[in-house]
Amino acid sequence: MWHYVYILENNQGRQYVGSTQNVKKRLAKHNHGEVPHTSKFKPWDLKFVCLFPTKKQALVFEKYLKSGSGTMFRYRHLVPNKSMH
Repeated sequence: MWHYVYILENNQGRQYVGSTQNVKKRLAKHNHGEVPHTSKFKPWDLKFVCLFPTKKQALVFEKYLKSGSGTMFRYRHLVPNKSMH
């Protein structure tokens, strides 16, 4: 089964990086307040999705996007951060 890494953004420019097997269902959970880490900052828009054949590959990429250099890569190339402009 495929695994996805996704980037969400709210209207204040806050971003969230996660991984899942079902992006549509996971986005709904974020927007219904069912994910504690993101519940205070909804609503969320899906800004980026990347598909991986294994969970391990998805988790490695997710971890990278959450790292310091990965965050800068994300802001520069995937989803520009509103607060940086």
